[in-house]
Amino acid sequence: MKYIYIILGVAVIAVIALFVMMPSFFTINQVEPTVDSQNPDTEAPNSDTNASEPSETNETENVTLEPIRQSVIGQSADGNAITAYHYGTGDTEILLIGGIHGGYSWNTTAVAYETMSYLETIATNLDTVQVTVIPVLNPDGLETVFGTANATNFSTVPALENTIAGRFNGNAVDLNRNFGCEWQAEGTWQNRTVSGGTAAFSEPESQAILSYVEANEPAGAVVWYSAAGGVYSSNCRNGVLPVTAEMTDAFAVAAGYPAYAEYDYYEITGDMANWFSAQGIPGISVLLTSHQSVEADKNIAGVNAIITYFQTN
Repeated sequence: MKYIYIILGVAVIAVIALFVMMPSFFTINQVEPTVDSQNPDTEAPNSDTNASEPSETNETENVTLEPIRQSVIGQSADGNAITAYHYGTGDTEILLIGGIHGGYSWNTTAVAYETMSYLETIATNLDTVQVTVIPVLNPDGLETVFGTANATNFSTVPALENTIAGRFNGNAVDLNRNFGCEWQAEGTWQNRTVSGGTAAFSEPESQAILSYVEANEPAGAVVWYSAAGGVYSSNCRNGVLPVTAEMTDAFAVAAGYPAYAEYDYYEITGDMANWFSAQGIPGISVLLTSHQSVEADKNIAGVNAIITYFQTN
């Protein structure tokens, strides 16, 4: 009888040992989740993470922005840099220029910066054109009004009468009277007489544009001014070029501005946009509606129309 108890005791111990070993027996052949050995914090595909929800990191990594390319094309009378920003990789260049009248027409710089922000988002699609933006052609005038030649915050601006000194460069020259189209030493601005410089292209800012245009030969140009609310074709007593007329209409329709064959409110000498025409470069002047309005959406639509025009013609 004693031996029967011993046998039963051994059997019970064996059964208990078997149950203790069962979990490891059933799991030993399972495949372990794959973990990136280079990044051990990466969760495996069959983990508890909901695979249907893409991670924010992956979405960011899938967005490719064209790097902003920039070049300093010259310096102002007071030694401030004049910078051009380039978007796209095409051979056909469109030139956009703001801030020729510095702090007096600060909104032309503001709309240029707004346009640049937009161009950055579409730069990868610009494979047949290149859009070059010079947002501040007159950094001296911007500095006169805002205390810095690199002003970008225009949420608070002085009264218009306090910005007049910012229309001119460090040599007190109206840069839009210094280009080689019917240049005169004394020009007219509204009912005022202003300096056109000592000669056409006497100023380093206009020289910078001259050199850039000669080196790069842009296919078209848009120059922002204020304030009249319209798009104006350029010419230098040589008539409006056919492409200029088409650019004028395309921008005006897209932006919702009226279009004009010329600016004829008073005589202007040494005008930059008209000088473009004298070089055979179609150019248009876009005048914002007031000295306080930026009208970014309207002008971005207009710029888009110009891009489409040169992409398809």
